[in-house]
Amino acid sequence: MADIEVGIIGTGWCGGIRAEACAAYPGVRALHIAETRPERLAEMTALTRPASASADYRELLANPDIAAVFVCATPETLHYPIARESLLAGKHVFLEKPIAIELWEADELIALARKRGLKFTIGYSQRFNPKYAYLKQSIDNGSLGKPISALVSRHLSRSLGNKITGRGKLSPAAMESTHDLDFILWCLEPAKPVRVYSQSVLRVRNQTQPGTPDIQWTLVTMDDGTTVTVGGAWIMPPGHPNFSHTWIEFLGSEGSLVIDDTHRDVTLNTMQRGATFPMSTMPGEPVGHVFAGPMATETLHFVDAVLRDKPPLVTPEQARRVMEVYTAADLSAELNEPISLPLQGARPAASAG
Repeated sequence: MADIEVGIIGTGWCGGIRAEACAAYPGVRALHIAETRPERLAEMTALTRPASASADYRELLANPDIAAVFVCATPETLHYPIARESLLAGKHVFLEKPIAIELWEADELIALARKRGLKFTIGYSQRFNPKYAYLKQSIDNGSLGKPISALVSRHLSRSLGNKITGRGKLSPAAMESTHDLDFILWCLEPAKPVRVYSQSVLRVRNQTQPGTPDIQWTLVTMDDGTTVTVGGAWIMPPGHPNFSHTWIEFLGSEGSLVIDDTHRDVTLNTMQRGATFPMSTMPGEPVGHVFAGPMATETLHFVDAVLRDKPPLVTPEQARRVMEVYTAADLSAELNEPISLPLQGARPAASAG
């Protein structure tokens, strides 16, 4: 297959990035987009010049020429039903995280993709961050020895937090730490998580969004004894000039590696806005003729996986494992006690409501 036709369902922030990347890629013969907001649909049509543009994503699924779709729709409750329809329509599917809301939904999507022989992957873009890839390489080649511990601290600006939490009540573990849980669990394979303990704080967001934590810290114990600590927050004040900053410390028996992904290497200072750190979002952004960030590379990786009939880097089984960990983290924060894995049933009854 020399090239394919691709559909983008939902052209908001992430979907827009993916649409632009596909529109410029020689491996994409034709781009098709679906967007419910008329003004955004018009904007993306002018920007990407797709072969078709519609307010109804089902028109893309009914098009036999489209081989693969990116499901970028929000809110996150739409992920499972649209991904399911897409797989049933015979499309290879790239689905933004999270894979689903309930574990049984994830299981159904995985089984459906496997039964139909379709590629199915989840948007964990941080695997495509070169700094993170270097840590994975250092673990795999033995430079760090046997893993001992991993620490990840991620903070988002309050404005970006408002945007994310406004879509639903998913926790920091489910919406932000999910990237870091995915990355560290991937680095530590074949070790598996066996116990989760988590604590969260409800103070700022709870005033306007009851039940939404400001920050959540999660401790994961692996079956080989390695410990993983991941923190995610989204309430940095306006004086914090970058959208996202992350700090990673990895300790092994033969060495350690620290990753400064705080996005403080480029500072823009203007009379109108004061000091800001451009290019500081997690997905990244276009900068002239290049893209600063991992999302464009991740997008084209999936297109190539379909073109070359190769497995995508992120398997849905790995995404399901991450979902189980953050589901356990939410339950642990609620019950104030450690939770053993695997979880029994689709979701423990104690976490309902």
